[in-house]
Amino acid sequence: MTDELHRERREGHRGTGPGAITPDGCAVEMYARLPVNDEPEVIAAAVPPGASLLELGCGAGRVTRSLVDLGFRVTAVDESAEMLAEVRGARTVHSPIERLDLGERFDVVLLASFLVHAGSLDVRRGLLDACRRHVAPDGCVLIQREGEDWHTNVPRERPLGTDGRVRVASATPVAEGVNRVHVEYEFPDARWTQTFLSRPMDRAEFEQALAEAGLAVDSYLTEDRVWVRTRPATA
Repeated sequence: MTDELHRERREGHRGTGPGAITPDGCAVEMYARLPVNDEPEVIAAAVPPGASLLELGCGAGRVTRSLVDLGFRVTAVDESAEMLAEVRGARTVHSPIERLDLGERFDVVLLASFLVHAGSLDVRRGLLDACRRHVAPDGCVLIQREGEDWHTNVPRERPLGTDGRVRVASATPVAEGVNRVHVEYEFPDARWTQTFLSRPMDRAEFEQALAEAGLAVDSYLTEDRVWVRTRPATA
């Protein structure tokens, strides 16, 4: 695939601020600053120690580093070469997720960062198909969903580390079932914005999307049902 292909802006997505901006509007420098939260602990509690793990949409490696430190054998995938340049300790693959076909199976496939809520149904199907294509028959796919009030509790903001703040400024309907979300990131020395399309899904809609991809819920891992362990569906 050519560099030009990877730099194509995804429809409805844009970003502003210093440094490189990825096709979905993410600012590489800003994502490299983000602290890790409880994601590694949630993941580690849900899968076997030392598992082979395919991280789809790894970004700048915020979670990747912790997973490597925890002993997982991580293959990290992102469509941005600039993001992958920030990743340490993992094998990296430069590719859009929905076009990925490594010819390999992994104990764990990870689809975090609310990517399953892609505004485009074709993209969402492609993401989930990539998950199903790469998970071992006895493996699992871990998915991070949006919270139930993610699109209605706006505007809202929270701290980022010790000196930053993130503000979800708006979630505006732009098509049937699709919102345009605008997010602002503030640090003392820089400011970034990201605008992207997101498709809210309730539990039934989410589980139907999984079924269409040949996956099924094994367990909701957190009380808010944001983190989910799924497995290949049995006939």
